[in-house]
Amino acid sequence: MAWNEPGGGKDPWGNRGDQGPPDLDEAFKKLQAQLSGIFGGGSGGGGSSGINPRMFGLILLIALVAYGFFGLYQIDQGARGVVFRFGAVRDDFVMPGLHWNPPLIDVVEKVNVTRVNSHSHQALMLTEDENIVDVALTVQYVVNDPVAYLVNVRSPRMSLNQATESALRHVVGGSVMDDVITAGREAIAVEVQERLQAYLDDYGTGIRLDKVNIDRSAPPSQVADAFNDVQKAKEDEQRFINEANAYAESIIPEARGEAQQIIEQANAYRDRVVARSEGEADRFNKLYVEYRQATEVTRDRLYIDAMETVLGNTTKIMVAVEGGNNIMYLPLDRLTQQGGSGTTAGVTQDNVRNIADAIVRELNDRISTGRVRDTR
Repeated sequence: MAWNEPGGGKDPWGNRGDQGPPDLDEAFKKLQAQLSGIFGGGSGGGGSSGINPRMFGLILLIALVAYGFFGLYQIDQGARGVVFRFGAVRDDFVMPGLHWNPPLIDVVEKVNVTRVNSHSHQALMLTEDENIVDVALTVQYVVNDPVAYLVNVRSPRMSLNQATESALRHVVGGSVMDDVITAGREAIAVEVQERLQAYLDDYGTGIRLDKVNIDRSAPPSQVADAFNDVQKAKEDEQRFINEANAYAESIIPEARGEAQQIIEQANAYRDRVVARSEGEADRFNKLYVEYRQATEVTRDRLYIDAMETVLGNTTKIMVAVEGGNNIMYLPLDRLTQQGGSGTTAGVTQDNVRNIADAIVRELNDRISTGRVRDTR
C-alpha cells in the first residue's frame, strides 16, 4: 500500500495517524543505521555497530584516484594557464601541454594569447572647430600578458572600452571636421592606437593592440543633408580653382611666348634700323668725300639718280617740246589699259623710255619742218 493511500496510516516520516512530523533524533538514528549496514556493520535490537576497514580503505583509494584524476588539465597551444592557489597567483603562467594541480586548492584560468579579439566602439564626438561627428571604430587586440590581464584589472573589456572612449575623444577633439571625415581618417586611427596603447600600458591590462580601424566617420543623420550640400559646394569650389589653374597654365606660357616674339621682332627691327642708318651714314660720308673732290659732277649725278628713281616709278610722262612753250602729257597707264591685260603685262621701263624717245623725235621733226603750226 502506498504511503499516501487512504487508510494507510503511515507517512514517509514513519508517523502514525496525525502525530505530526518525526523527531530529528529519530531520523538521524535511522540514517546512521543505514550507513552502518552499507559499511558492513550489524544492527540489532541494542547491539553495537562498526565500520569494515577493508571497505573504508577501498573507498579512500577510489576517492584519492578521483581526486588525482580531477587535477589533470590540458593547456592548448594558443593559450596560457594562470594558477591561483587559495586566490593568490602562483609563480608565472603555465605553458601549453598536460599539467596537474591539486583540485579545490588550485584554480587554473586559461587565457588565449594568439586569438585576435575585436572590440567595436561608436560615439558622437565634438571636433576642434565645434562640429559634431559620429565616429565608429574597431579595436583589434591580443592578450600578451595573461597574468596582468586576469589580476591587474577587474574587467579588462570594460577598461578597454573606457580607454578607447577617452583616446578617441582626445584625438577627435584636437582635429577639425574635414580631417576626421575625409583624408585624415588614417592619421587619426594611428594616433588613437598610440594613445590607447599608452593608456592600456598604464593600467597594466596586459593587452597589446594589433590595429585600430575607423569604420565610419560622418556627421549626425540630422544634419547629413546640409553637410552634403556644403561638401558639394566645396567640391565645386575646388573644381573651379583647378579649372582656373589649368587655364592659367595654358595662357601664361602662350602670353610669354608672344611677349618673347614681340621682343625678338623689336630687337630685329632695331638692329635693321641701326644697320641701315649706319649704312646710310657711311654712304653719305663716302659721297661727301667724292662731292668735295668734284662738286658739280657729284651734284649732277645725284640729281640724275634721284630723278631717275622718282620718274622710273611713274606711268605718266611729261614731254617738253624743244623750242616751244607747251608741255605734252602722255598718260601711258591709260594707253596700256586700252591695249588689254597682255599689253599691260608687257610694258616695262625700257619700253616706256623707247616710246618717249620716239615721241620726242617725232615732235622735233614736226617742229623743224613747221608742220606743227600748220596743224594748229
